[in-house]
Amino acid sequence: METTKDFIIDEAFKLFLTKSYEAVSISQLSNAIGMTKGALYHHFKNKEELFKLVVDKYLIIPTISANFESISLYDYIQISSDHAENIIRSLIKDIQAFSPIDYISLFADAFRHYPEYDKISSEFISEEIHKISIVIQNAIKSGEIRADINVSIIASNFFSINMGLAGNILRNYSIEETINILKEQNLEFYKLLRK
Repeated sequence: METTKDFIIDEAFKLFLTKSYEAVSISQLSNAIGMTKGALYHHFKNKEELFKLVVDKYLIIPTISANFESISLYDYIQISSDHAENIIRSLIKDIQAFSPIDYISLFADAFRHYPEYDKISSEFISEEIHKISIVIQNAIKSGEIRADINVSIIASNFFSINMGLAGNILRNYSIEETINILKEQNLEFYKLLRK
């Protein structure tokens, strides 16, 4: 069941998505939400707090759930592609006029106006690359891929391919095509690592 606070965060997300943090005023937020400024301040102490909660809900990327100690690299690629698709689809499901550039601008605003976001993002990236490294090391041990590779560089490359999803969306403006390209990029890279 959605609470009033959740409703405000969801509506604020749509506003912050289409306008920059600086351009959104408390008056615009209260109008978009259909509440008085006083009611808005009852739930949030200021615009910055509301913005941080929007970022926490919509821009903190959930990690992939898998047994990284035993999953094959091929299966990891499938799971990570599905995971990326689920994230993209969940983010845009309620937005009628989704513009990929707006979403990228929101990420930029998060780095500018949410000081802890840089640390959160860095920790996420390090954790994901570490997990991919484990999968790659196991793929080498099992003979799934060649052993003459730099594990940390290859793990960073896989992570970069998945993060390149944003660029593919900007280029194609099609979620289906973007997901297909992501899957193809990962599989082509995988083929290069095979024995």
